[in-house]
Amino acid sequence: MIHKAKDLSPDQKLTVENLLGRRVLDDETISVRAVHSHPISEERRAEVANQLREYFAEVDAHRRHVSPEEADEIISEAIKTSRLGYRSQQ
Repeated sequence: MIHKAKDLSPDQKLTVENLLGRRVLDDETISVRAVHSHPISEERRAEVANQLREYFAEVDAHRRHVSPEEADEIISEAIKTSRLGYRSQQ
């Protein structure tokens, strides 16, 4: 299903923007598609989770140390730049 952003109702446009996490321009085309997901075994799920833990442990081992406050500022700034209308809960 393909829609031109300019043809969406305000509610539809807001929903799309919330899903995308950014503003949608009137000259953009929106494509909507439902995809049936395939079940994943508990064994495979555990394997992937373990690989992710190993990956993030390696990433953490190479990052520079920052204070908790500085980390919060960095995360908040990243969210602000990627989420439409984000407001900090602090």
